[in-house]
Amino acid sequence: MTANNALLAFAGTMVLISVLLTWTVSVHWMWLTVFVGANLLQSAFTGFCPAAMVFRKIGLKTPCEAVATKT
Repeated sequence: MTANNALLAFAGTMVLISVLLTWTVSVHWMWLTVFVGANLLQSAFTGFCPAAMVFRKIGLKTPCEAVATKT
């Protein structure tokens, strides 16, 4: 799994969890969904994503690094 795939899986999981918590616990959990969406939007324009930095630090590779190590 690459860092990009892990990032997409993490963001999707956080959105689903926040929707579940909004439905079962409190409407205020919707702010987590807003935060995840805003972070994804800003990272698309700036390239800065704290979660991606964490995934790279724990050893996940970017797609280019993953292809380079296969050969």
